[in-house]
Amino acid sequence: MGDGRGVHGVTAQRRAARLALLAAFSAASVLLLAGGVRSVGLVGAGLGGLAACAAGLWWTLTRRGVARVCAAVLAAAAPAAVIAFYVAAGLLWLVLLSGGLWVLAACAGWAALGADRVPTAAPGVPVAPPQRPFLIMNPRSGGGKVTRHRLREKATALGAEVVLLDPGRSQDVVALAREAVARGADLLGVAGGDGTQALVAGVAAAHDVPFVVVAAGTRNHFALDLGLDRNDPAAGLDALTDGVEFRVDLGRVGDRVFVNNASFGAYAAVVQSPAYRDDKVRTVLHLLPDVLTGHHGPRLTVCAGGVTVEAPQAVLVSNNPYRVGDRAGLGRRERLDGGVLGLLSVRADNAAQAAALLRGRRSPGLTVLATRAVLVDADAPMVQVGVDGEALSFPAPVRCAIEHRALRVRVPRRRPGVPRFRPRLDWRRLRELAFGPEQPARAAR
Repeated sequence: MGDGRGVHGVTAQRRAARLALLAAFSAASVLLLAGGVRSVGLVGAGLGGLAACAAGLWWTLTRRGVARVCAAVLAAAAPAAVIAFYVAAGLLWLVLLSGGLWVLAACAGWAALGADRVPTAAPGVPVAPPQRPFLIMNPRSGGGKVTRHRLREKATALGAEVVLLDPGRSQDVVALAREAVARGADLLGVAGGDGTQALVAGVAAAHDVPFVVVAAGTRNHFALDLGLDRNDPAAGLDALTDGVEFRVDLGRVGDRVFVNNASFGAYAAVVQSPAYRDDKVRTVLHLLPDVLTGHHGPRLTVCAGGVTVEAPQAVLVSNNPYRVGDRAGLGRRERLDGGVLGLLSVRADNAAQAAALLRGRRSPGLTVLATRAVLVDADAPMVQVGVDGEALSFPAPVRCAIEHRALRVRVPRRRPGVPRFRPRLDWRRLRELAFGPEQPARAAR
């Protein structure tokens, strides 16, 4: 029976690959056959409108006052003008038909290539419940999730010692975690944001005790990539009674641990502003013109994996690489135990270079690497860094490194899991699947 299911799976994969190629061929053919020479103009108008929109967005971010308003109008008007051109030419139906066929080709291609992929979430090893778990909870995180979901009461009922942070005063969560381990705590956990998670995770890694994430923050990207349910923070407490354990990497910037990322340049400069917490949008619009045009902040130089990037406006160093080039996977990591940092660096000095970023990985202004270490230097003694959303400063140069499988993470045995990522459309692989010899689906790396 196993062989039968395998043959059926391969046949379905082959059919999907053939459908993808047929739809892609049809999308191109319908433009050429129905549009003729005009199809070149259709494509050119679309690309021109996209470039104008990107330029308008760049000027919106780098200008102020009337110039910013005009740029925003351009960004909105460019795609509208392209659609109006298609309507006037009587060829909007052709563009929509071709676009629909490309969507069909992409969906069929993803379905075919999806069989190549296997889930990357670590299954974990079943473990006995901890004897003396210790949890730190921040009642202000996530708009009060700790109180709304009664996390303190539920954790206490499961035998955990809980420290509720006082919103009225600053408390050293690292010292609290170290004291708990000294008293015999055999598990540390945090119900709060990613910044607090990272601080306590560093203590857990240093003492080799398991760490529990309770998704009580606003975004909780770390919890998401661990396969936890961010909409049900209390479910994370099941790790105390029915948990599994596996190891993940930690990033380090200077002497500080991060679970998600460390950012330099534009974002780091923005989060340093005292006004950012109260009015994010206005603060960003006020600071970005100077940051992006080099009139604010130090000039950075980034070195990693034999590559040097001069004067980037934004640099993101992540604990394992984020997905790039696929909007469905942006902000997500396929794994947390790959033993490498992700580096994403962006440089655009004018509107033309900003438009070129639309080319993705092929853009000269975009650098994407996986590497074990990153060195960020500056023409100033101190460098502003956003570490898991927290505004910090480090003496230049700043070194980032990966600590492979440094953290023991304990999660509930039953959890949503990490969704399988949509594969990149590899047309060569699709041709192999469609017309090559039938073989069992292979696992993508």
